[in-house]
Amino acid sequence: MNAPVRVYVSAGSNIDPRANLETACEALKQHYGELELSPLYQSPAEGFSGPDFLNRVVSFETTESPGELHRRLSELETRAGRDRSGGKFSSRTLDLDLLLYGDRVDATLKLPHPDIERYAFVLKPLADLAPDLLHPVSGVTIAELWRVFSG
Repeated sequence: MNAPVRVYVSAGSNIDPRANLETACEALKQHYGELELSPLYQSPAEGFSGPDFLNRVVSFETTESPGELHRRLSELETRAGRDRSGGKFSSRTLDLDLLLYGDRVDATLKLPHPDIERYAFVLKPLADLAPDLLHPVSGVTIAELWRVFSG
């Protein structure tokens, strides 16, 4: 059995967001156990016109591989009614992105996820949850990344 790894997942929704995020967190808790949750943040849609999003970061431990975890997150999005036909920039019932899988760096798996340094709605809740965590590529703390963020 693999040793547990701490992971961080970005969770967002702009279609019935409170209900969808609550349902997703409950499903994650049922499967992975105790969750750490950042505060919820409201942010405008990025790259398209649509309702505001609610976003948060969820952290938990898992023994699943990154691939298994990606599949589970995708299943949760599908169960929430996620419609992938609208492309990257569209309204969604649920968007779950694996941000960090321990200190693993893997370009194919997008680890660490590039959105960490790209979007405030990802970086700020991550900084709330894990300010002293080191970004596995830059070696800079998440709090410092937030402090100098200019996005």
